[in-house]
Amino acid sequence: QVQLVDSGGGLVQAGGSLRLSCTASGRTVDSYGMGWFRQAPGKEREFVAAINWSGGSTSYSDSVKGRFTISRDNAKHTVYLQMTRLTSEDTAVYYCAASGLGTGSSNPSEHDYWGQGTQVTVSS
Repeated sequence: QVQLVDSGGGLVQAGGSLRLSCTASGRTVDSYGMGWFRQAPGKEREFVAAINWSGGSTSYSDSVKGRFTISRDNAKHTVYLQMTRLTSEDTAVYYCAASGLGTGSSNPSEHDYWGQGTQVTVSS
Protein backbone atom coordinates (compact mmCIF):
# COMPACT_ATOMS: atom_id res chain seq x y z
CA GLN A 1 0.00 0.00 0.00
CA VAL A 2 1.11 3.55 -0.75
CA GLN A 3 0.41 6.63 1.31
CA LEU A 4 0.79 10.06 -0.27
CA VAL A 5 0.98 13.21 1.83
CA ASP A 6 0.46 16.56 0.11
CA SER A 7 1.81 19.73 1.66
CA GLY A 8 2.85 23.28 0.87
CA GLY A 9 -0.48 24.90 0.17
CA GLY A 10 -1.50 28.24 1.61
CA LEU A 11 -2.68 31.76 0.94
CA VAL A 12 -0.72 33.78 -1.58
CA GLN A 13 -1.27 37.03 -3.46
CA ALA A 14 -1.86 37.05 -7.17
CA GLY A 15 1.45 36.97 -9.00
CA GLY A 16 3.12 35.05 -6.21
CA SER A 17 4.57 31.56 -6.04
CA LEU A 18 4.16 28.38 -4.03
CA ARG A 19 5.81 24.99 -4.07
CA LEU A 20 3.75 21.93 -3.29
CA SER A 21 5.28 18.67 -2.15
CA CYS A 22 3.97 15.13 -2.20
CA THR A 23 5.85 12.56 -0.17
CA ALA A 24 5.22 8.85 -0.51
CA SER A 25 5.56 6.21 2.17
CA GLY A 26 4.86 2.54 2.34
CA ARG A 27 5.47 0.85 -0.95
CA THR A 28 7.85 2.70 -3.24
CA VAL A 29 6.45 4.83 -6.05
CA ASP A 30 9.76 5.23 -7.83
CA SER A 31 8.42 3.26 -10.80
CA TYR A 32 5.08 5.10 -10.86
CA GLY A 33 4.08 8.02 -12.98
CA MET A 34 2.98 10.89 -10.76
CA GLY A 35 0.41 13.59 -11.34
CA TRP A 36 -1.02 16.72 -9.81
CA PHE A 37 -4.72 17.46 -10.07
CA ARG A 38 -6.88 20.21 -8.63
CA GLN A 39 -10.49 20.78 -7.76
CA ALA A 40 -12.10 24.16 -7.28
CA PRO A 41 -15.44 24.59 -5.49
CA GLY A 42 -18.31 23.50 -7.69
CA LYS A 43 -16.00 22.17 -10.39
CA GLU A 44 -14.77 18.76 -11.40
CA ARG A 45 -11.27 17.59 -10.60
CA GLU A 46 -8.93 18.61 -13.40
CA PHE A 47 -5.48 17.61 -14.55
CA VAL A 48 -2.62 19.97 -13.81
CA ALA A 49 0.68 18.20 -14.51
CA ALA A 50 2.23 14.76 -14.83
CA ILE A 51 5.73 13.30 -14.74
CA ASN A 52 7.04 9.91 -15.75
CA TRP A 53 8.86 7.54 -13.41
CA SER A 54 12.33 8.89 -14.15
CA GLY A 55 11.43 12.55 -14.30
CA GLY A 56 12.54 12.74 -17.90
CA SER A 57 9.12 13.45 -19.36
CA THR A 58 6.50 15.92 -18.19
CA SER A 59 3.15 17.21 -19.39
CA TYR A 60 0.94 20.13 -18.39
CA SER A 61 -2.54 21.43 -18.89
CA ASP A 62 -2.76 24.45 -21.14
CA SER A 63 -3.89 26.61 -18.24
CA VAL A 64 -0.65 26.13 -16.28
CA LYS A 65 1.90 25.54 -19.02
CA GLY A 66 4.79 27.96 -18.69
CA ARG A 67 3.88 28.83 -15.09
CA PHE A 68 4.02 25.50 -13.23
CA THR A 69 6.84 22.96 -13.11
CA ILE A 70 6.53 19.38 -11.92
CA SER A 71 9.60 17.52 -10.74
CA ARG A 72 10.50 14.53 -8.62
CA ASP A 73 13.29 13.31 -6.37
CA ASN A 74 13.07 9.53 -6.21
CA ALA A 75 15.74 9.38 -3.51
CA LYS A 76 13.36 11.34 -1.29
CA HIS A 77 10.21 9.69 -2.67
CA THR A 78 8.85 13.17 -3.27
CA VAL A 79 7.18 14.97 -6.14
CA TYR A 80 7.03 18.75 -6.37
CA LEU A 81 4.85 21.28 -8.10
CA GLN A 82 6.46 24.69 -8.39
CA MET A 83 3.76 27.24 -9.13
CA THR A 84 4.54 30.77 -10.28
CA ARG A 85 2.54 33.77 -11.50
CA LEU A 86 -0.47 32.52 -9.61
CA THR A 87 -3.91 33.92 -10.34
CA SER A 88 -7.27 33.61 -8.64
CA GLU A 89 -8.14 30.95 -11.23
CA ASP A 90 -5.55 28.69 -9.58
CA THR A 91 -7.44 28.62 -6.29
CA ALA A 92 -8.32 25.00 -5.57
CA VAL A 93 -7.48 21.95 -3.52
CA TYR A 94 -4.46 20.32 -5.11
CA TYR A 95 -3.98 16.55 -5.04
CA CYS A 96 -1.04 14.44 -6.01
CA ALA A 97 -1.63 10.97 -7.35
CA ALA A 98 0.39 7.91 -8.34
CA SER A 99 -0.27 5.95 -11.51
CA GLY A 100 0.87 2.42 -12.25
CA LEU A 101 1.53 3.75 -15.73
CA GLY A 102 5.16 4.72 -15.40
CA THR A 103 4.77 7.12 -18.30
CA GLY A 104 2.43 9.35 -16.30
CA SER A 105 -1.16 10.15 -17.20
CA SER A 106 -3.61 13.05 -17.31
CA ASN A 107 -6.54 10.70 -16.63
CA PRO A 108 -7.61 10.61 -12.98
CA SER A 109 -9.02 7.10 -13.36
CA GLU A 110 -5.55 5.80 -14.22
CA HIS A 111 -4.19 6.75 -10.81
CA ASP A 112 -4.19 4.20 -8.02
CA TYR A 113 -3.27 6.31 -5.01
CA TRP A 114 -4.17 9.84 -3.97
CA GLY A 115 -2.96 12.32 -1.43
CA GLN A 116 -5.34 14.04 0.96
CA GLY A 117 -5.10 17.37 -0.85
CA THR A 118 -3.67 20.75 0.08
CA GLN A 119 -5.55 24.03 -0.25
CA VAL A 120 -4.15 26.79 -2.44
CA THR A 121 -5.87 30.15 -2.22
CA VAL A 122 -4.80 33.06 -4.41
CA SER A 123 -6.03 36.47 -3.40
CA SER A 124 -6.44 39.16 -6.03
